[in-house]
Amino acid sequence: MMDRRNFLFATAGSLTALDLFSSIDLPFAKQLDKHLNKLENMSFDAAAENEDFWGWIRQSYTVSPNIINLNNGGVSPQPKIVQDAHIRFYQYSNEAPSYYMWRILDQGREALREKLATLCGVLPEELAINRNATEGLNNVIFGLNLKAGDEVVLSTFDYPNMMNAWKQREKRDKVKLNWITIPQPTDDVATIVKLYEKAITPKTKIVHITHMMNWTGNFVPVKAIADMAHSKGCEVIVDAAHSFGQIDMKFEETGADYLATSLHKWLCAPFGSGLMYIKKDKIKNVWALLSSVDPDGSDMKKFESIGTRSFASEMAIGTAVDFHNLIGGKRKEARLRYLKDYWATKCHKLPKANFYTSMKPEFSCAVATIGFEGWQAQQIEAKLFEKHKVHSVSMILEKVNGIRIAPNVYTNTEDLDVLIKGLTEISKMEAPTPQK
Repeated sequence: MMDRRNFLFATAGSLTALDLFSSIDLPFAKQLDKHLNKLENMSFDAAAENEDFWGWIRQSYTVSPNIINLNNGGVSPQPKIVQDAHIRFYQYSNEAPSYYMWRILDQGREALREKLATLCGVLPEELAINRNATEGLNNVIFGLNLKAGDEVVLSTFDYPNMMNAWKQREKRDKVKLNWITIPQPTDDVATIVKLYEKAITPKTKIVHITHMMNWTGNFVPVKAIADMAHSKGCEVIVDAAHSFGQIDMKFEETGADYLATSLHKWLCAPFGSGLMYIKKDKIKNVWALLSSVDPDGSDMKKFESIGTRSFASEMAIGTAVDFHNLIGGKRKEARLRYLKDYWATKCHKLPKANFYTSMKPEFSCAVATIGFEGWQAQQIEAKLFEKHKVHSVSMILEKVNGIRIAPNVYTNTEDLDVLIKGLTEISKMEAPTPQK
């Protein structure tokens, strides 16, 4: 086993898989190097179809062989190497918790912050490490200096926790919420930007944007919306819970002033790990949600004053970043889009199918939602699991009534063939009798 303290400060940089992982798992490191060497001269699209490489990636996870998990949007499993890092740090902590957690593991946070900053394309001092996107976005929503009469633009397809946070500010502080509805799918940039623009008034202070809608997997043109909002004097909050780690992106490309994401989704970091970003000159504008020595100061660490945390979980984030980097962000994005296209091109025109996700590559990646006329989403979900052990999740909002399918890098085309078979069967069935 590698020296524990040195492990904390390992960074991806230009290191190979052998350099990074050999002290943890030498066979794993050798296999990864071998596969990456084969892909070195392949295009991302060609690599996306290399089932030999992705089959090996599948073996790097410990997912059930008896259930086809196609709900990776809510939370993703971690590669075994991330689980092992988490367990090792957890056991290390238990040797003498107050010493090893606060005096040893806690020293790794700044190295981790730098590693995440490199991945996100921002300054380390613009990031706070937390537990999930909800926590990060609530910090911003409740921390901004808004007063009665100030207006916020948001969408009815934003994430429920975020909508509820804004409703609480509306109820408590009398800010005004201006809602827009984005038809699903809508894949015209000008149309979407215009919807946000029409909702902005001279009193609008904030435009809240969900980069990828969890309901349908549709992306919005976040940078175009942000640029328009900035031109009208508004600040921009971006919910990147689903986009970060799924597509290859840098935070500045979103145009966000404030942004948060969950690392336990597409980055496959330990459960309950997240990240919050605020532009350096705007940190002072947001009060810390929890108590802090300098709650309106300019140090992002004011958002990390949460008391005792899971140091083991936090430190294992670094291994998840290493695994993500060695697959490659662009290669991973291409594979995830390939998997979505593999089943969606065969199913979105099935009889009675309602498909709620754009097939244009700039508007979707891994996730798509499909329903069938006469069927409630829960009935489709139950039928797929009952007959084929395909696990999905129901999505019902406004005109959307379907199941969300979200494969991940460990998903193979054989899994998706089972999904295709199940959806094709449903398309030929009589719709169930509506429940009274």
